This record gives sequence, C-alpha cells and structure tokens, in this order.
Amino acid sequence: MKRKFLLLYLLFLFSACGCRHEPAVFDSFSGYTQGTTYSIVYQSKRNITPEVLKASVEVIFAKFDMSLSLYKDSSIISRINRNENAVPDSFFTEVFRKSAIVSGITGGYFDITVGPLVEAWGFGPDAHKTFSESKRDSLMEFIGMDKVSLVNGRLVKSDPGIKLDVNAIAQGFSVDVICRYFDKLGIGNYLVEIGGEVRAKGKRDGNLWRIGIDRPTDNSMSPGEDLEAIIRITDKALATSGNYRKFYIENGVKYSHTIDPLTGYPAKNTLLSATIIADDCAMADGIATACMVMGKDKSIEFLNNNHQFRAYLIFSNDKGNYETWFSPSMEGQISETGIE
Repeated sequence: MKRKFLLLYLLFLFSACGCRHEPAVFDSFSGYTQGTTYSIVYQSKRNITPEVLKASVEVIFAKFDMSLSLYKDSSIISRINRNENAVPDSFFTEVFRKSAIVSGITGGYFDITVGPLVEAWGFGPDAHKTFSESKRDSLMEFIGMDKVSLVNGRLVKSDPGIKLDVNAIAQGFSVDVICRYFDKLGIGNYLVEIGGEVRAKGKRDGNLWRIGIDRPTDNSMSPGEDLEAIIRITDKALATSGNYRKFYIENGVKYSHTIDPLTGYPAKNTLLSATIIADDCAMADGIATACMVMGKDKSIEFLNNNHQFRAYLIFSNDKGNYETWFSPSMEGQISETGIE
C-alpha cells in the first residue's frame, strides 16, 4: 500500500512540475561586420554559450564577406567584376537570383548591375566621383539585369565592363543566412539585426518583437536615438532604406547613395525612408531600395498591388514637414511617436 501511495505521489509531483512554466531565458551578443554593427538576441539553448555562438556567427560573416563584399579584393564578386575566373558560391548564386526577382517585380527600379554608376558617383570602395554628363550614355550601356546571367554555375556578362554591386540586398541576405543557422540549431525565438536590417522569429516573454524606426534626420549615425515609430513583428523580416545617412553635398546639391538604374542619376524625390516587412530580409532589403528609387507615389502604387509586402514610408510634404504612410494591414502593429 505504501508503494502504491508513493507512486501516486511521484506521478502527481512530476505532473505538477510539468505544468509549471519557467520563464524563458534570453542571451545576447553583438559586434561588427560589413562596416556596421550587429546585435543578436535569442532564447538560451543548453550547451551553447553566447561566446561559442558568437564565434560561429563571425565565421559565417567572414565567409560571407569573401563571397559578396566589394571591400575585399579577393572576394568572389570583386574577382567577377575584374573578369577573373571566379566560380560563384552558394551565397553569390542565391543573392544573384533574389536580385533578379526583385528587379523583375519592381520593373527594373532595383538592379545590381549599377556597379559602374555607383563607382562613377563616388559611392563605391574608392569613394571618388568621376561621373560627368558626357559619360552617362556610355555608363548606361553596362546597366541592366538582362545583360547578366548564370549559366552552368558561372556568371556570364554581355560586356566585360559590367560590374555588380549587391550592397542594397547583401546585408539583408546576411541576416537570413544567420537566421538559417539559428534554425538549424533549433533555436525557436530570436532576433537578428545587422546594420538596422532585422529578422525575428517567435516571441520574447510572450510578446512580439518591437523594432524602432529612426526619424530620417540628415547625418543621423546613432540608430534608436530619435524614433519615428515602433513596429511589432514575429516570423517576419524588416529592412529600412533611406537617403539621410549616405550622401554628399557638392555645390549645394545633395546626392543620395541610392542610384536610379533607369536614369543613371542618384534618386531624388520626397521619400525620405522606406521600411519594408517581408518573409525574408533579402527581399525586404531589395524592395526598400527600389521604393527609394521609385519615390512616394509609385511606391504606394506598387505596395497596393503587392500585398506580400507591408511598408512604412516617411516623406516630406510641400512645406518640408514629415508625413507618413503605412500599409492598411499594419493597423495595430505600429505605434507612431508623432510627426512634427
């Protein structure tokens, strides 16, 4: 009889323990990559310390740079741009294919063959402007996704002067790469942020992840210091493109780093920043860049016709004041801090 009661007691004890929900423990780490900062928050996993995980992540970053960084002379993309016999790896191949998709659905407003234009306007690694009106037509001959293709695992160019620049999508793609690694490790709740591009999975303490959207103030180099809005997401990616951090002024004219591949000139319109929510961060990054080229009205038209993307746009009105527009489906997901 005592044995029976003991078994019943133990069953009750185990059942009670099984019903008790201990609060999830989260770890975090941060560092530098791709010329910017990164930060990662994730639900702790037994036998994986933050130090070990950070070391593994930074190995992935190093491999990523050797594939897609224009600031690495020996990277695959740098060698391809120099027309050397470089074989695309899986990173290069996937970002190329993603770029072709973004270019197609945006009508060419996103195009990674803008490399010669980016260099000519002084936004490349050399940061030396050589653009002139007389050079524009010859430069435009190198622009167009129809001039490049992957054939039997190799990049084929219609002209050796074509150069690729994937900076407008690679950072978002790097977020996806790290998220895949976390998924492989079985980490169910996390937020990965690289240079402001974000992807989140699950929740933290039962709540959606909260992402701050910076106010587009010129020369603002401190993310999170002056927020325009807060967006709550889960199982989605978010990327923001703007013309308020990377630009230069020459003879009183402001030149944005975002180049319009259809005209050859830096994008110039009233749209100050575009934040896009998508299933993956590479797509969000590419679409955000395309919106900055399109401008406010064309972006809203595009977004209304492509409901797989949600957006938060900040633009200036006729009086030079900030105004915003966001996708109707984001109602209840966004909190604006107020527009001056």
